Amino acid sequence: MTDHDLVKPDIRKANDCPPLPVNASIFDRAVYWLGLGLGSGLPRRAPGTWGTVGGLIVAIPLLSLGFVPFLIITLLSCIVGIWICGRTSDLMGGHDDPHIVWDEWAGMWITLLPLSYMGIANASFWQNISQPFSVAALIIAFILFRFFDIIKPPPIGWADKKVAGGLGIMLDDIIAGIMAAAVWVIIYNIIFYFVD
Repeated sequence: MTDHDLVKPDIRKANDCPPLPVNASIFDRAVYWLGLGLGSGLPRRAPGTWGTVGGLIVAIPLLSLGFVPFLIITLLSCIVGIWICGRTSDLMGGHDDPHIVWDEWAGMWITLLPLSYMGIANASFWQNISQPFSVAALIIAFILFRFFDIIKPPPIGWADKKVAGGLGIMLDDIIAGIMAAAVWVIIYNIIFYFVD
């Protein structure tokens, strides 16, 4: 039986988060909570959206570290996330349960990379975070990522349906993050073209 032989819960309905097996090791418990985005993926409805909110909240202090550290953290979250999501899926006894949101965290962080690179997040990040432009930049990044993650245009939909295991769980969100980041850059450049 492959991952795709397992039935995915209907994300349009409220779903309970599959419980962690009672005999799980302490290490598996830690992996499970990382897979659940430290609990941000627990809500019965829209766990992916809530997981993305959790990823955005965690990203805000990480952005203040600067572009290179944030890039390294994001790349590591993608690489390690393949194993985290795969193991969490195994512990839940299904494939790509919607309560697994580590992939949303990584995808959201990819979407935020241009903000970090363009200097919106820099040494004066904490002074700028309350400015309307910074808040709008974060909100637009969030909306774009959720749009691509929910709509799943090609090649996101292909990755979601055709790639199995932890890589399959992560890949569609990685692609959604890249697409959202690209659109964010386009929007940013259009705004500054008309503002300047």
